[in-house]
Amino acid sequence: MASILSFSTIPTLGSSSSSSRASFPSRLSSLSLNHRSSLCKSVVKCSYAEAGVKDDYKSTTIDVVADIKTERVVVLGGSGFVGSAICKAAVSKGIEVISLSRSGRPTYPDSWVDQVTWIPGDVFYTNWDEILFGATAVVSTIGGFGSEEQMQRINGEANIVAVNAAKEFGIPKFILISVHDYNLPSFVLSSGYFSGKRKAESEVLSKYPNSGVVLRPGFIYGKRRVDGFEIPLDLIGQPAERILSAIENFTKPLSSLPASDLLFAPPVNVDDLALAVVNAVTDDDFFGVFTIEQIKEAAAQVKV
Repeated sequence: MASILSFSTIPTLGSSSSSSRASFPSRLSSLSLNHRSSLCKSVVKCSYAEAGVKDDYKSTTIDVVADIKTERVVVLGGSGFVGSAICKAAVSKGIEVISLSRSGRPTYPDSWVDQVTWIPGDVFYTNWDEILFGATAVVSTIGGFGSEEQMQRINGEANIVAVNAAKEFGIPKFILISVHDYNLPSFVLSSGYFSGKRKAESEVLSKYPNSGVVLRPGFIYGKRRVDGFEIPLDLIGQPAERILSAIENFTKPLSSLPASDLLFAPPVNVDDLALAVVNAVTDDDFFGVFTIEQIKEAAAQVKV
């Protein structure tokens, strides 16, 4: 969006030139934060004349042009375990967040929840015009288990529908939360869960070859809320991550063994995964497929 703000600071008779110059930044700072942050590009024109100089059309005009990049992210599945962590992290970085999920707004009273726009709905039936308007990126956390047919529909078809809707609407970036393959044998990877995820990955990378992001975490840990109860997955995941990271040099030679990563792939903190998503949203050079270690590196860059 382009907006033009005009600030006329031509002093009245008897005013000093220093006071006229000071009026420009003071007026600019008086703009509300919401108004300034909504501008993608501002062009500010400031005209002033020295005291005692005839005020006419020849007065000096200064054009100040500023590019302000704003982010508006749609998180699919934003009320879930991973999705809510992404919403929270994005809000903390000043990113506007819209969540689409079947359950809508979460019931817990965390302060960041009020800063997210919660829309209940299903990707197969939603009004994408309402969801995607003004968005700069879409993040999908959609996934789940069930029968073969259900897993193909949830992990594959639902994400593919979202990718195509985003592409058709002109959204510049799509980020998919996928899954590590754990070096599993091919007959396991052909199951609905993994094959659905891989089909979704292919859609992202084909539709967004220079901006699509696929994150492949392993076991994700953190404090997970289920039906009002908090399950402390970090009690298992955190020590496991530390141990496996410490012995990584010893376990690497075993990584070629089938299903070895079921034992040796380090878990990923849900907050690190969320920060990696924030990195992907804000960095135009961040695209492609990211492994467990690369996810942690991307999160570390945001922490710094």
